[in-house]
Amino acid sequence: MLPGTNTEELEVAEAPERIGTKIERGFKYFLLALMLLMVATLSGLLAMRFAIHGGEVKVPKIIGMTPENAASLLTDRGLIMDVQDRFYSPEISEGKIMSQAPSPDATVRRAYRVRVAVSLGPQRALIPDLLGKSGRAAEISVQRRGLEVGTVAVLHLPDSPPDQVVAQSPAPNANTMTSPKVSLLVSAPADEQSYVMPNFVGAHLADASHAISEVGLRIGKIEGLDSTSAANPSSSLIIARQAPAPGARVSPGMTVTLEVAH
Repeated sequence: MLPGTNTEELEVAEAPERIGTKIERGFKYFLLALMLLMVATLSGLLAMRFAIHGGEVKVPKIIGMTPENAASLLTDRGLIMDVQDRFYSPEISEGKIMSQAPSPDATVRRAYRVRVAVSLGPQRALIPDLLGKSGRAAEISVQRRGLEVGTVAVLHLPDSPPDQVVAQSPAPNANTMTSPKVSLLVSAPADEQSYVMPNFVGAHLADASHAISEVGLRIGKIEGLDSTSAANPSSSLIIARQAPAPGARVSPGMTVTLEVAH
């Protein structure tokens, strides 16, 4: 300590220097905390981006493939194949996929259902002339030709004989049809009891089958059943579609077609 300088004077002289050092140190800590916050925020945004885009995949092109190969390819990408329908096609070989939705290269989330239609090849069976036949005889004739019975509508037509096919779609002998299903319009039998078709979509197959049989309706083809399910129909199978549609007028003896979802 210099002569003539007391301790109090020395501490006063050093105080501004200490204060400046503390401010500088606090500012450095503030910058460090700000940088850490920015890094944490950026990491969170990147993690969210990877989480969102990590669950997305591109739909591959499966047109022209067999359903088995297409299902395997879709499964590898975390997608599910859903066979919606089958159509005739002169361009796509029988048993190959002829259309898909979403289209190839579309971006979807994992576990998305890719809807497909399978080709039946060129049309080989002519549509029989069913006009004037009974509803049951018409259905048998359709099935014998390897075709499927589509919607069967029954109407009370005063000027038509009872229980006769009065219209059909496609028309007789059509050779340009796209679907193997033949729909019929049948005149109702005289004084026949009729019902309003219930909505079975979402119901269990076992419950729907019981209700349909109780009112005298017949169950036709059940879409979506594999060989195991057909032999042992489970109550866990749920109705996804039905024909005739809910609310349609139906009569005993009519055929009801169902489609189940697994």
